[in-house]
Amino acid sequence: MSCFSSADESAHYGFSVCMLLQQYRDELGWAGQGVDELGTGDATAIADVVAGLPGLRVRSCDISAPSVEAARANIAARGVADRYTVELGDFFDRADSGDHPRVRTVIANPPYIPAPDRDILMPELWGGVYGNDLVLQLLKAGYTDVLTAVPSYSDPVATVTTAGDLGYRVVNFLAMALDFGPYSAEPKVREHVRRMCAEGRAWAGEDGYMVAVALFTADPDIPGDRAAQLLRALQVA
Repeated sequence: MSCFSSADESAHYGFSVCMLLQQYRDELGWAGQGVDELGTGDATAIADVVAGLPGLRVRSCDISAPSVEAARANIAARGVADRYTVELGDFFDRADSGDHPRVRTVIANPPYIPAPDRDILMPELWGGVYGNDLVLQLLKAGYTDVLTAVPSYSDPVATVTTAGDLGYRVVNFLAMALDFGPYSAEPKVREHVRRMCAEGRAWAGEDGYMVAVALFTADPDIPGDRAAQLLRALQVA
């Protein structure tokens, strides 16, 4: 199992998480509680966020031993190992165990490539048939605030609808256009995405797609309901 890396996506994800955490610092209360993270990857994006936001503490979990090893090295290199910790294991098993105090906010850039099965170039990037399996599972995990990537080709309508059914609103988001990389451009994946677009489950162009980093909240005291705006921002002709 290897570590996935995409400079453009990573930069957008890290910048968006930093902006949204900073903007909603008081409402999310992360300076006192910290945040949990589903999936660490190589940790570079969030390690830079932690370095830039004094007081932020992140407790992360990843199922990939090579990713955890790389993440810990990158975190140490940035001098934030005291505020950014990584565990090897299943995030949802840990969340359900009750062994750690529950914080209100979780961040995630989970695998989101849609495909009929996980027999793709990098199986670790498979997000289920429609690409949003882990995001839907995360929304059902009981966190008050979920800060996560929402790609245009991973059934975003179902993601936003499910979030609403679970009592979440889209408080705010940052969206960016990305080119298809080698994994999302794999013929098997591209053909599946085309079918999803035809079914109304995805938006994508010939060369790329949109991805947003959105803050969902179940806190009635945090204003904002930008679900419709988020879906419009993700639409690619």
